[in-house]
Amino acid sequence: MTLVTPLFETVPLETALRPAVLSSREWLTSRYVRLRLEGDALRGFTAPGANDHVRLFFVPAGQDAPATPETWRELPSREYTPLNADPDAGWVEFDFVLHGEGPGSTWAASAPLGSAVAVAGPRRSSLVTAEPDAWFLAGDETALPAITRFLRSRRPGTPARVILEVAPENELVPIPSDPHTFVTVLVRGTDDLALALSALAERDRPHGAVLAFVAAAADVLPAARALLLQRWELPAEAVIVKGYWRRD
Repeated sequence: MTLVTPLFETVPLETALRPAVLSSREWLTSRYVRLRLEGDALRGFTAPGANDHVRLFFVPAGQDAPATPETWRELPSREYTPLNADPDAGWVEFDFVLHGEGPGSTWAASAPLGSAVAVAGPRRSSLVTAEPDAWFLAGDETALPAITRFLRSRRPGTPARVILEVAPENELVPIPSDPHTFVTVLVRGTDDLALALSALAERDRPHGAVLAFVAAAADVLPAARALLLQRWELPAEAVIVKGYWRRD
């Protein structure tokens, strides 16, 4: 029997811009909120990869929804990872970290239910070629939807090491847990994700074939790459390291 090496494989997807409306808002912490978007155009929506990104286009308060894809794309927009979706019922859920006064944070916190929004993408997906022996997942709140999806999608019983850095007000964000998931929560201001990754040595490497995902502020990426590609010597195709935002 030929064994398939577990790797990430990027595949292109057909894209569409799908108008929807905000149908519910659930506050998980004071700065972390889950929104559900609904609409007939979301029927058939799919994001097969755990860290897939779509672009959300936000209609500012008091404005009507655009009539064409071209005018939708002129609106303020940001990229997010879908957390939950029902392509038959026509809804998608996203988690938002509220920070600053950006268009996504402002809309997520205050847009009235029924507000118009559009979902575009994903344009590509990172699919897993085979089941790994273990997972290593790290990041901050912005990575939590992808980390949650990776944990859900793994083979039952596969061990996963998770390191998550959060703001003090987000210390209780929900993280999937089971006897095979080992979670370390770092509180920003007291702990630091880059330092935690730098402190991990070769002896901390999970056994066997490992798939790894790290997403956080851009200045965390050098520590993540040094750990995964140099000290642990994982194949580059078994590693996803992304900078989701910049501190400046």
